[in-house]
Amino acid sequence: MSVHEITGGDEIGFAEAECVTLSEFMASGLFQRTYGEGMRLVEETSAYLDGAGREAAKALPREASLAYAGESMRLTTRLMQVASWLLVRKAVHEGEMTAEEANSEKYRLATKEIARQPRFAGADVLPQRLLELIERSERLYARVERLDARLREPVAGPARNHPLAEQMQRVEAFYRESLSADFPRPQFGRRKKRPE
Repeated sequence: MSVHEITGGDEIGFAEAECVTLSEFMASGLFQRTYGEGMRLVEETSAYLDGAGREAAKALPREASLAYAGESMRLTTRLMQVASWLLVRKAVHEGEMTAEEANSEKYRLATKEIARQPRFAGADVLPQRLLELIERSERLYARVERLDARLREPVAGPARNHPLAEQMQRVEAFYRESLSADFPRPQFGRRKKRPE
């Protein structure tokens, strides 16, 4: 099973698979790329909003200024969700937490409503750098959302209508019968008295 990227890294594909395990995802190298991209984008956004973005916001007209405040809040929220998701998956891979913990409601990707909202009125006149950061964060969030959905899908067992299902059941029954004959279950109850 392989994990591959499509259309310049914005789409994720899992060849011949309906679901993918965390170990397969990690082994593909895609996690490292997504992790690096996410953390760089968090740093870039923070530096922009605390520096050049703050100065650019002062020169905006009132409606655009409100759009700047709203969009920058959404941008920060979106990136914090992505960073949190990446750090949790990294912790699972490094054995610091279990997959069950990572898949709990506590660590679900939240704020999906915020991430998908249409832009605020006046957003079309926001600084180009901010718009670029917003677009990159939306693409990254969408990618992580798809990965999260794939990693949460239960791994399917063998299909009941598989052509070899009946033969596999017979083989399994044969081995169970053989094992029970060779290794009988211990009888619990009264102990036999040892001969004196």
